[in-house]
Amino acid sequence: MTKQLTAEQLKADLDKNGSLLLLDVREPWEYQICHIDGSVNISMHLIPSSVEQLDPEKEIVVICHHGIRSLQVANYLAERGFNKVTSLEGGVDAWATSIDQTMPQY
Repeated sequence: MTKQLTAEQLKADLDKNGSLLLLDVREPWEYQICHIDGSVNISMHLIPSSVEQLDPEKEIVVICHHGIRSLQVANYLAERGFNKVTSLEGGVDAWATSIDQTMPQY
């Protein structure tokens, strides 16, 4: 099972480790509404054709709206040899609620 982390844990990790890849797997229209600064948007359905662009040695945190799609993508990546992949529990919704209350929600 893929590891999950809370918004608070992600914030702490970002504060001490700027080399995390934040992979936002929502649709572009969702990403335009709100996203975590520094994240990269590759829609979930494009992950299979984009997996070769990702570094399996890099720490990757997969993000979506509520944490369902991100967990599926994180599991998909883990099955393909990505050992440093986690999913943001609760997604950007949890981030907006507990870390950045100025972030638009939908």
